[in-house]
Amino acid sequence: MPILFALVGPTAIGKTELSLRLAEALDAEIMGLDSRQIYRGFRVGTAQPSERDKARVKHHLTDFLEPSERFSAGAFAKLAKGIFAQHPEQNFLLVGGTGLYLQALTEGLPEIPEIPGEVKTRLKEFHEREGLKACYELARELDPAAMERILESDTQRILRVIEVFWVSGKRLSDWQLERKGGLGAVPTFFLNQDRAALYEKIDRRTAAMFKNGWLEEVEALAKEVPLSAPAWNSLGYREILKLLSGALSKSECLELVQRETRHFAKRQITWFKHQTPAHQIDVSAFTTNEIFERLVKEFG
Repeated sequence: MPILFALVGPTAIGKTELSLRLAEALDAEIMGLDSRQIYRGFRVGTAQPSERDKARVKHHLTDFLEPSERFSAGAFAKLAKGIFAQHPEQNFLLVGGTGLYLQALTEGLPEIPEIPGEVKTRLKEFHEREGLKACYELARELDPAAMERILESDTQRILRVIEVFWVSGKRLSDWQLERKGGLGAVPTFFLNQDRAALYEKIDRRTAAMFKNGWLEEVEALAKEVPLSAPAWNSLGYREILKLLSGALSKSECLELVQRETRHFAKRQITWFKHQTPAHQIDVSAFTTNEIFERLVKEFG
């Protein structure tokens, strides 16, 4: 199998630069494990690899999908397997923070029954009548384990939890324990650190994104991308739309996005601690150079 290892962890932990250095040293390409970096044009707020990053190392499955299209862990696994099959001699690193993508690729997918059209219609009517907040609360009641990693604004995944339960009478989180078709386990390294230090990084990076064009990006996208598009569920984008509409001040918006990002990082950490067999590396205890040298020595 051409996968050397996976490098995972919460947002802002420091995966990007480390993964670039590792890929260069190991003659590898990077397969993104990020459910938001997939969308074209949503670059700043999802921290997509820059043009300079892509010039250093070839990246796959980032910045390729139209914002109006839906994407799933199953679709990710299928595309990734296809890329690996086309390049059997090429080394790859799996890098990102979407644990479900890693799980789908390595452990396989559950055989969840197809959702009939009448159920989708019923759920759509419920969503339109009761609102997203009611759907979120219902999903939490039906499947609290699945909802641990789903944002309150993520309409697609919230409705998925409900429709699976309505059709099968079984929780999505239980279905996900019954998997088939995975590539098998790969060495996985989970970057983590003291929560306060990570949250400080998140706050600094979010503030830098505001200064480095995120607001302008959202303003431009809003002129071209329908607000119903799944890409708008990416962290921070709907909050900035509220800022641009005047519903939030810039300071209120920044604080809100920082808080939501910290909450998101907490859910990522919970996932990688409990759902992903991995070697945990405390980035506060080791320098980036030390981590780099350890992994190059092990896989070079």
